[in-house]
Amino acid sequence: MAVAGRVDVDRFYEQGYLIVEDVLDPAEDLDPVVREYEGVLDSLCERWVADGTIRSAHRDLPFAQRFAVVLNEAGPDAKMMSYFDIALPFSGVTEQTPIHLGPAVFSLLTNPKLLDVVEQFVGPEIYSNPIQHTRIKPPERDVPEALRGNSLLARTDWHQDRGVHLPEADETQMLTVWLPITDATVENGCLQAIPYSHREGLVTHCTTNGNHIPDVLLGGEPVPLPLKRGGVLLFHHFTKHASLTNVSDGIRWSFDLRYQPIGQPTGRPAFPGFVARSRKHPESALTDWREWANLWYAARSRLAQQEAGKFNRWTGGEPVCA
Repeated sequence: MAVAGRVDVDRFYEQGYLIVEDVLDPAEDLDPVVREYEGVLDSLCERWVADGTIRSAHRDLPFAQRFAVVLNEAGPDAKMMSYFDIALPFSGVTEQTPIHLGPAVFSLLTNPKLLDVVEQFVGPEIYSNPIQHTRIKPPERDVPEALRGNSLLARTDWHQDRGVHLPEADETQMLTVWLPITDATVENGCLQAIPYSHREGLVTHCTTNGNHIPDVLLGGEPVPLPLKRGGVLLFHHFTKHASLTNVSDGIRWSFDLRYQPIGQPTGRPAFPGFVARSRKHPESALTDWREWANLWYAARSRLAQQEAGKFNRWTGGEPVCA
């Protein structure tokens, strides 16, 4: 469906997800993000060539191939995806832990066309929840074996979005917004969901290799959800979803973002969110990407000095996970 005023909120609550096409303009809204990330890769390659981490900057390759080649040459110890993600890791944070906090990404998070859609679900007082990620997934055959459990680079296991945050946010009216920077196809690992699974409530997640729903608790028939760049995919926080494996010759690049009403718990208090839109107090909305970056830098400094604590509700000892 194309955006023309209101979106089909009823269908979202009926099936647990909703595809909304043509929310963003690929050239105006997405290409600046691509250029920003090309710059990140340029800088990273220059640094790693200089210190001997990689042999060549591979400037002759397009971004997709270059990313995969550098990923392999640098190896798992380089933690390459950290330089592109827009959130910090859960552990091992230092003052030097990389994170990408650029103006083009901030413009994407606060894009008025995107917030117009979000407003129809969470209301006019919109908070950008800090549970957010960049995922750049090369063909899985090109991902080093040691990194194939990393959902930022390889397949994402079955989960519910409520299953990946603390119980403090169980009553938060949270909306997941997933958007592709490259067309998401069945071949390159688009998302899949189990329709109507949000009606079952929260099921147990196991913590081996990240939070995931064990097969015995899945049920239902998955539906692939291909989506062209410019569109968005909205998820109810109880909907069971995962990604397919990238078996194409290119990357599958996406962002997953979350929004909620201002004043409700985020479920990840160690990380910073911000007011993205306020109709009551428009002056409270964050408009400077540098202020957003400084929120994360302050969190990084704090976490470098202390343990972050828990990030989800699961213990790893749940019976179904044994």
